[in-house]
Parts: sequence; structure tokens; C-alpha cells
Amino acid sequence: MKTVTLDRPFVFSVGETAEPGGLAAGEALVRVHRVGICGSDIHAYRGRQPFFSYPRIIGHELGVEIVDIAANDRSLKAGDRCSVEPYLNCGHCIACRQGKSNCCVDLQVLGVHTDGGMREFIKVPVDKLHPSRTLGLDQLALVETLGIGSHAVDRAALNSGEFVLVIGAGPIGLSVIQFAKLAGVRLIVLDVNERRLNFARDQFGVDYAVNASENPLAKVMEVTSGDLPTAVFDATGSAESMMGAFQYVAHGGRLVYVGLMQGDITFHDPFFHRREISLFSSRNSLPHNFKRIIALMESGAVDTTPWITHRSSFADMPGLFPAWLSPDSGLIKAVVEF
Repeated sequence: MKTVTLDRPFVFSVGETAEPGGLAAGEALVRVHRVGICGSDIHAYRGRQPFFSYPRIIGHELGVEIVDIAANDRSLKAGDRCSVEPYLNCGHCIACRQGKSNCCVDLQVLGVHTDGGMREFIKVPVDKLHPSRTLGLDQLALVETLGIGSHAVDRAALNSGEFVLVIGAGPIGLSVIQFAKLAGVRLIVLDVNERRLNFARDQFGVDYAVNASENPLAKVMEVTSGDLPTAVFDATGSAESMMGAFQYVAHGGRLVYVGLMQGDITFHDPFFHRREISLFSSRNSLPHNFKRIIALMESGAVDTTPWITHRSSFADMPGLFPAWLSPDSGLIKAVVEF
């Protein structure tokens, strides 16, 4: 079967690998139709992805069709179209026992810790398939991205009407924006890229868009009448931004790190204590996020039409990938078609 492999940083190859063998109990064989490109793939391409080794078949944002499936109690059958929850958890560690499978002690994420979906066929556990009878394959490939924002917003337990700041208007930041808007907050978005700020304003209806290169703290204070936001999400994956995010958090507020970087984060402890800031990390998402997102997409409450700005066949993707990373490309989300 046709397979795209990231052999080492900056080097993709398109080749043939063997099709998956017979199914075990609880498994399904799916045909991959769509693969979304996300920040993890970009970090891996640049050699900056934690928990990653080469060579690796990347791809964990998947829109698939069931080809064959073991007997199951979920009424799933061949021909069903599904989104794939790519987080393979053990089911018995301390995190799994608490219902936090997203941060399982032995978590294996498709396309990161183990080979992913940038290939024609892949075997996945049946319980990681989330079907829809109405959504298209493009939409199903976006569910995982939206899950990152959905879970991060859950972590912050937002209240309607509060001021919320999202730092970074890339795909992860936009997924946070999507669900913060649904929570009914007053939303401020901060980014250095004016094009992304305009996209967030025009497509997501954010209340305030602030350029990070133009005295942003003063502008955020002005918007909030000096109070500062009670919840701040950093979706940049930049150490400088993540450490600087503390200054935007109101006294008694929450800071959620959604972006991920390789290295240490430091902060000034007296500042942290004086404001009694609650600091959260947010990793992946949970099964209920997938179910909720699919229901919201099916009802029209979440519109993914603006998301996909670039697309490619699997064969052309390696040649196009570097250009997608240019600041001038206008990339929000690229989708690869098999």
C-alpha cells in the first residue's frame, strides 16, 4: 500500500509498505481517505517534536472508512465513515482509572509514538472509531484538531461573560477559540500575524484582535478595564510566549498551556503567588470530546468550512509541505487525500 514516511527531519519519502494482516478481537481495518496536517507533524518535520523518533509514518487527524471489523457491540460495520481517536491508552494505569485516558502513563499516539495514518490502510481499536452518517471525510479529519480546543476549554471551566485571552491564532488556538465562543465568553486573541488575526476576527467572530508586536499588555488591560482576563490560553508552543503569558492573567485567574515545546518553562514565583494563578496543562482530548464535536458539527453549531486552506494528494504532499510552512502561505489547515 502507498505510504508516506518522515524518514528524518525535513525528509519525506513516498513508498510501499505491507497491508495490515488479519484482525484481532476489538480491531477494525480502515481505509484512510483524509489526513489533516497539524502542529505535531510540523514540529516533527522540523525535528522539534517531543516523544518522537524517526523514521515515522505521521498522521493522526484521520477521516476513514471501515473496510473490515471484528464483531462489536457498537453496531459499526464495513462502509461506515469515522473519525479516529488516535490516543492508544492502556486502560489500567492511574490516569486511565480516573477517566483521564488522554494522559495515560503508557500513551501511544498514532503518528507520534507509533506509526500513524499517512497510508492507505491502518488497523485501529474499534473503541477508537467515532462514526457519523452525515459528515464528510474532510469534516471527520478535523474532529481531532477541534478536540484539542474542546478539552483545553474544559480544563479552564469557563464562565459565560468572563474575559478570555487566547495567545496564538494557529490551528490549535483556533480550536480553543471555537469552544471558548460556545461558552459565551468575551474573547481576546493575540498573535503577531495580522493575517491570522483577521481570519480569527472574520471567520470566528472574536471580540478583540490584538497584535502582539504593538504593546499588547496595555491593549489587553484597556479592553478589560484594567482587570486582565480571568482565563488565558497559550497555544503558541513558544517558550518566550509561554513564560510571558503570566503577565496577562488576572488576580485569581487561570493559565492553560495548550501548546507544547521541548525545554523548560520558568516563572517568577512571587508574581505567581501574589496573583494566586492556577496553572494547567492540557493534553490531547477525551472520548466525550469526540462525541460532542461530531454532534455539534452534525447540527451545524460548529462550521468547519473555513478551516481547510490547503490540500494535496499523498504523492504531492512531500514537495508541497515546505511551502505550507512559509509565513506567507496563509496556512490554517492542510488536508492530504488518499
